[in-house]
Amino acid sequence: MQPTHNVQRLLDLYRTMSRIRAFETAALTAHKEGVVPGPLHVSIGQEGVAAGVCLNLTTEDRITSNHRGHGHAIAKGAGIQGMMRELFGREGGHCRGKGGSMHIADFSVGMLGANGVVSGGIPIAVGAAQGLKMKRSSAIAVCFFGDGAINRGPFLEGLNWAALYTLPVLFVCEDNGVSAFTATESVTAGPGVIARAESLGVPGVTVDGNDVMAVDEAAARLAAEVRAGKGPRLLHAKTFRITGHTSTDAAAWRDPASVEAAKKRCPIDRLAVLLGERGVAAADLAAVRSAAEAEMAAAVLDAKGAPWPDEAIAYDDVQDVGAVAYAGVSA
Repeated sequence: MQPTHNVQRLLDLYRTMSRIRAFETAALTAHKEGVVPGPLHVSIGQEGVAAGVCLNLTTEDRITSNHRGHGHAIAKGAGIQGMMRELFGREGGHCRGKGGSMHIADFSVGMLGANGVVSGGIPIAVGAAQGLKMKRSSAIAVCFFGDGAINRGPFLEGLNWAALYTLPVLFVCEDNGVSAFTATESVTAGPGVIARAESLGVPGVTVDGNDVMAVDEAAARLAAEVRAGKGPRLLHAKTFRITGHTSTDAAAWRDPASVEAAKKRCPIDRLAVLLGERGVAAADLAAVRSAAEAEMAAAVLDAKGAPWPDEAIAYDDVQDVGAVAYAGVSA
């Protein structure tokens, strides 16, 4: 069943994308100020994929993400305060301030975690899907990964296992055309992700990832098929990240013309134009953006004032490997 794109649904998409953009913009500013340790991998320009997919999910559905996962977490409903504190390495973060930007998880909303390993979330999502099937749950798993991940072993292994056991998992490839600093087409043989998926019996659909309505429609259909027990599906969303690889990358290696062209295809701005045509006042859209910016500013202030984690918990949450000593510390 295709979603009805009434004004309210479009505003929901607009609000989610605005919150993702505001969060990452605030986080980048904090990083430049030196109060966020470590580099950030942001998804500015790609907000339409996270928003369009996650609007079709329930709290019970599970998602896994990659190293560029802030948008997925926000779209799935992860708490903003816990996310910002995690970036700052503070107590009260979703991983108690010990995981950082690339490892945010919020199990309460089905966000199983971002992952610093390229393609690392694929087998986790497949495992979650197998668990859901064994429990006869109506929930599904959704796995977000970049186009660079299709050249890694877990992509083949994950899709093969999901197809073999008809698992309820939707694979979402966010194709921004770049694998770190390298054009993906220069390191990827063959016709691409859809052909690879279909060779394993996983049907796929390609959409314009910067058209949030197109993402929403495709995700709704594919998620419904997965939920109906038809097995795994793949959504290939072509998008563009307008920032560098990390917060420390000035992106001087990118073609300025392509970046400027991508800015004109910004999913947030495109939806704003459509909402204006549907009768939504510019002032109302500005209010949505202002509310998102205020929310993130408050989260930054909270994170700055939050305590550092107690050093006594440094070895909590670490796998128990038995009585083995590391650097003089007993496990």
